[in-house]
Amino acid sequence: MTKVAWVFPGQGSQSAGMGRDLYDNVKSARAIFEQADRALGFPISRLCFEGPDDELRQTINAQPALVIAGYACLEATREISGNKLSAPTFLAGHSLGEYTALAVAGVFDFTTAVRLARERGRLMHEAGQKRPGSMAAIIGLDELKLAEVCRKSDTVMANINCPGQIVISGAAENVTKAMAIATAAGASRAIPLQVSGAFHSPLMQPAVEGITVYLESTPFRKPSIPVIGNVTALPLVTAEAVKTELRNQLNSPVQWQRTIEYMVKQGVSTFIEIGPGKVLTGLIRRINKEVKTINIGDLEAIKNLANS
Repeated sequence: MTKVAWVFPGQGSQSAGMGRDLYDNVKSARAIFEQADRALGFPISRLCFEGPDDELRQTINAQPALVIAGYACLEATREISGNKLSAPTFLAGHSLGEYTALAVAGVFDFTTAVRLARERGRLMHEAGQKRPGSMAAIIGLDELKLAEVCRKSDTVMANINCPGQIVISGAAENVTKAMAIATAAGASRAIPLQVSGAFHSPLMQPAVEGITVYLESTPFRKPSIPVIGNVTALPLVTAEAVKTELRNQLNSPVQWQRTIEYMVKQGVSTFIEIGPGKVLTGLIRRINKEVKTINIGDLEAIKNLANS
């Protein structure tokens, strides 16, 4: 029997127009967007559909918007394709995407997921203002060499995405220094990222303190499907483990490559990316060329799955 994992994208996959075709054509998706607008008290659905991009890109908006778009996509897929969507053995999400995965696993309801994502985005943005920093993608250096670059520049590895693609994080001047050192050490490219802070680094400590208070007042349930944690790359199987993960996730590296490798080792051979963009599909293909990847990000993709 084929083992399947559902994966959910994180910040950077958002784009103006996302989910509009689902809202216009699928009843269950429309209900999700309307529920999100009520939960946040403003029309975030309009921001998803119309932008502008620079407003949608803001951390406080992008994070809840991606949870909404991913969840609406899943509900639309369930409505249209029925049993064509294979049940997952595991769930995972990249950084912010972990909140979508946890909602799908029943750890908290959709409304709670949206509010948590909004609060997370606000806290991360504020931490970026208190302790300014930046991030950069380093292409073509292995983890060992990049660890040495980080040591020399006082930066950290933030997202270990796939072989040859690792994101670093730290104070802005240190990231600039690291990019130069990495290029000199043989990196093929060093690309600055459009973010409002040094995510997944020690500079996010104020956000950790803020989210801890918020998490403690939020009821959590045990995941109904194992969610592979970003921090440990191992299954989160208790409510307490999830709370620990969400606290530590903000200032720890996202172990995406190890997350995918763990699921493959457990027998997963098909990965379905649910939500906007195709970032995770691309990373998974670079981690393991043998597995099958399916991307469900819009109405056309859902209809293709239903007709397959």
